[in-house]
Amino acid sequence: LELFAKKAVALAGKRAKLIPVVLYILGIFLAAIGPGSIPVMALMAMFSMALAAQMKINPLKLVPIAVSGAAAGGLSPIAPSGIIAINLAAKSGFTDIGIPFFFNSLLSYTLFGIVMYFFFKAYKIDTDAPFKMDDLPKFNRNQIITLAGIAVMVVLVIFGKFNIGLMAFLTAGVLTFLRVADEKQAVSGIPWGILVMVAGVNVLMDVVIKLQGIKMMAAFLGSLMNESTATPILALTSGIMTFFSSTSGVVMPTMIPTVKDILATLGNPQNITATEMISALVNTSQNAGMSPLSTAGALIMAAYGSTFNPSQKEEHKLFVTLFGISVAGLIFMTVGSYFGLFKIFN
Repeated sequence: LELFAKKAVALAGKRAKLIPVVLYILGIFLAAIGPGSIPVMALMAMFSMALAAQMKINPLKLVPIAVSGAAAGGLSPIAPSGIIAINLAAKSGFTDIGIPFFFNSLLSYTLFGIVMYFFFKAYKIDTDAPFKMDDLPKFNRNQIITLAGIAVMVVLVIFGKFNIGLMAFLTAGVLTFLRVADEKQAVSGIPWGILVMVAGVNVLMDVVIKLQGIKMMAAFLGSLMNESTATPILALTSGIMTFFSSTSGVVMPTMIPTVKDILATLGNPQNITATEMISALVNTSQNAGMSPLSTAGALIMAAYGSTFNPSQKEEHKLFVTLFGISVAGLIFMTVGSYFGLFKIFN
């Protein structure tokens, strides 16, 4: 994937101002085809940070946009975060939201990405791309087989309607049989801690649901809402929660089950849909994850520390900037939800 990323950046050639755009699209693509947000966020954070160092430019011109692409792509119907959201929605009786939910994610993230592109003046990058296609090695046998395996899996899931989990295991088994990588190293690279956390939180949320905790939360939020403010309040609440927690592991399992009861409290109005509310709360939460106290921001801080060896003052400055981006994203998504941003795809 890193070699694939280098080849993609090389396509920008002397049009260096397009590199942030290429990184954004690349992040979406890599996360959307299956790996999901967190591993691709880590890849894009390290890759774009090293790229900024090599180009001798402010990393803020590249890194937040690249990581945002991974966050948006991670909400596809075949990526882990997208699957979690879709399954939680299905438990509440909201089915077939996958495609409009993903399109809402792409639209909202792209609009905020444009804001970051101009705010950090990425259009003023005037150096050449650090990679030239002729200088990069060709994909080797194992890399070609792996990329082909991912492509086949995506086609089978999207067009053949096969189960994503089954296809992922099958693809991994075939690749292991073909010995394209060390299976021990591959298994050790699985984020077991995150899987255990998500499973544990789901068990906890089932207990909360059985004890009517979700109904109580929904009733409280519903008492603060009307048809105009329901979606923005839900989005704002979810975003604030993400400043200090995980979108997939905490916010989605907590907030998505409230949507059904909130809609019922409001009398199931015709001008608000579950897809709109779920899209708003998940995307606002995911965008607020740029906070250095959450996953995306922490990955950027780690990449910055290992690449630039910054002083404590420089680290503090990036910390504050990332928190500012997180707050800006929260405000952007919340205001956008008020004006119907998440009604476009329903």
